[in-house]
Amino acid sequence: MKTINLTSKSDVIGATASALCLVHCVATPFLFVVQAGVVSVGEGRPQWWGILDLVFLVISFFAIVWTNKTTAKRWVGFALWICWLLLAFVVFNEKLSLIPLVEEAVYIPALGLIFFHIYNRKYCQCGQKNCCADT
Repeated sequence: MKTINLTSKSDVIGATASALCLVHCVATPFLFVVQAGVVSVGEGRPQWWGILDLVFLVISFFAIVWTNKTTAKRWVGFALWICWLLLAFVVFNEKLSLIPLVEEAVYIPALGLIFFHIYNRKYCQCGQKNCCADT
């Protein structure tokens, strides 16, 4: 039986989870408008929809852990962590209403995660012809 090496796929997993998170965030207002037109009584949003934020955060966390084990550039790992921390802050801030932030604030760290995972996959994997050693 063939085992899947998640470490070698961490950038694909991370970029995909971040992209799905971004789609989730962009789609939310549209889904609520549609829901408001269909249902006039009930909760504002389904509970499972809010849990998706946390699922994406957990998947992204492990993707960054695995990516940091294989990247040839330490700054890419730091950039991924900074983006993840910003994303986690925005998500938890939205859930706890700590400080007022625009809804679109979540887009910046999500796009950062996507960019740095793709960048790392393309340019910073040792063993590839484009291996970028730390300089």
